Amino acid sequence: MTKGTPSHWITGVSQITPQDIYIRGYAMSELVGSVPFSAITYLLVRGELPTRGQAKMMDVILSSILDYGLQKSGTVAARAVVSVNPVMTAGLGAAVLAAGEYALSPEDTGRFISENFAAWKQSGRPMDEAAASLVEELRSVKRRVPGFGHQVFRGVDPRSERLKAIAKAEGVWGEATEWYEAVHRAFQVASNKPDLVLNDVGMLAAIMVQMGFTPQEMCGLAILSTFPGLIAHISEEMQSGIRNRLIPDTHVEYSVAQRDLATALREAGWV
Repeated sequence: MTKGTPSHWITGVSQITPQDIYIRGYAMSELVGSVPFSAITYLLVRGELPTRGQAKMMDVILSSILDYGLQKSGTVAARAVVSVNPVMTAGLGAAVLAAGEYALSPEDTGRFISENFAAWKQSGRPMDEAAASLVEELRSVKRRVPGFGHQVFRGVDPRSERLKAIAKAEGVWGEATEWYEAVHRAFQVASNKPDLVLNDVGMLAAIMVQMGFTPQEMCGLAILSTFPGLIAHISEEMQSGIRNRLIPDTHVEYSVAQRDLATALREAGWV
């Protein structure tokens, strides 16, 4: 194959040679033990070594979810799958497929922030004025703003506040995160919901936009951060000795009454 043809891959991610494995040009033998997992993850995804502050924030990002327990559909899916197919990869695959727009993934929020932040920067308008205008436009078409609200927390989401404090301390707070907070304030005013929180997924997405990650990369990193918890749940399930998990009748409401087939066939003209 000739380099540059459609059938030839060109990658800057890694290279395997007889001497060593190179990650973004750095020898793996030098990275291991010198750079922590979170920093190598940043290197792999972003292509450059992080600053100490960025590395600290990556460690926080990868530690911010860890486990949603049985309240997350992906955990339930993983445990149900391995109860009939006791293989770690099967459980992890089921859990990954359960991440998406309505659970876990900050991708939708990251896309919203990235697109509207870029639009504001191009507009040249004052931040708060532009945020209020955006919220008015979104509310007029009944479009929700991703990353706002929580079923329990009111006023403040303590997880978000912790993320914000660390991001400021580590120098990864900036215009993108300020913009998203301005949109949040504008939405609270417009909706007359002063207790509406900016949740942890929203804050994570804003910080990752500030750090330069794409929405798709955010999804992958969020899933990666849940793996320790998923491994623990899947292992626990496989060691439980329970096979073929079923939903008990007490958790199911049947909406169709039992019917007589002979009568139905006669009425439908079968006989």
